[in-house]
Amino acid sequence: MPKTYEPIATTTLGSAQATVTFSSIPGTYTDILLVWTGTLSSSTSVWGLQYNSDTASNYSWTSLRGDGSSATSARDSGSTRINCGWIGTNQTTELVHIMNYSNSTTNKTNISRNNSTAASTYVAANVGLWRSTAAINAITARTDSSTFAAGCIFTLYGIKAA
Repeated sequence: MPKTYEPIATTTLGSAQATVTFSSIPGTYTDILLVWTGTLSSSTSVWGLQYNSDTASNYSWTSLRGDGSSATSARDSGSTRINCGWIGTNQTTELVHIMNYSNSTTNKTNISRNNSTAASTYVAANVGLWRSTAAINAITARTDSSTFAAGCIFTLYGIKAA
């Protein structure tokens, strides 16, 4: 990682978990980057993020994906989490860039990138919006119908002067 990326926290799962939470995130960076490497335990599922324990329908997201022969899109403007991708039981690395997370005057946005080889091979780009001006001080990653497998590694980086 470039010198502007500073590790804030890392979690390695000792057992399967439906959620992973980073709390007490310092507000000293312009952006943050969540990176996770691993698989899901049993089935293919959507995974996503919630901020500051907000479980209300304050999230919107749009997903674009392609498999080399076709492209599809999906969106939701009243979701209880930001969709960050469709993941299966094959090894993957996911990146979620959260911009201006500590700003207290704007809604929060993120961009995520992922790929899958579970049911079909594709790449995807996702954008998300949390309709809140609160600074993000906690992030919860969650799956819809599976669990993050034992051995998954989640690392949160702070980005200075992004």
